[in-house]
Amino acid sequence: MDSELKRSIILDNYENPINRSRCDNDKNYIKENSRNVSCIDNIDLYIKIEDNIIKDIKFDGEACVISISSTSIMSNVLIGKSVDEALDIINNYHNMIEEEEYDKDCLGEAIVYEDMYKQPSRKKCATLSWNGIEKVLKEYKEKRS
Repeated sequence: MDSELKRSIILDNYENPINRSRCDNDKNYIKENSRNVSCIDNIDLYIKIEDNIIKDIKFDGEACVISISSTSIMSNVLIGKSVDEALDIINNYHNMIEEEEYDKDCLGEAIVYEDMYKQPSRKKCATLSWNGIEKVLKEYKEKRS
């Protein structure tokens, strides 16, 4: 994927984020706050899991282009996946960001961040919500075992 297309996908997901809405009062969602203490990034994640499947992800908050677009893409990539599938995708995403071996075929549009290692100061932005949902999914798995 060329850099112009990557940039276009990132900007589109920032300007028109997928799944951006609040659902504070819906008890079917697990809420997790992802915050970067060194900047304005502060995103509330809402994750709905039924029968070990991620049924929905919503988010809201204030954040930079990378954090918002990454969260938008993440939500779209993970909805419909089992908890284990999602954790595998998240692991591959983190490996990509850290320049380690990863399976790019499972990442979908999240592949647009494959060059993020060139901007170390933006890694936190690109992984903020991914870290938040990973925490929720691991806690969910732990409670089920």
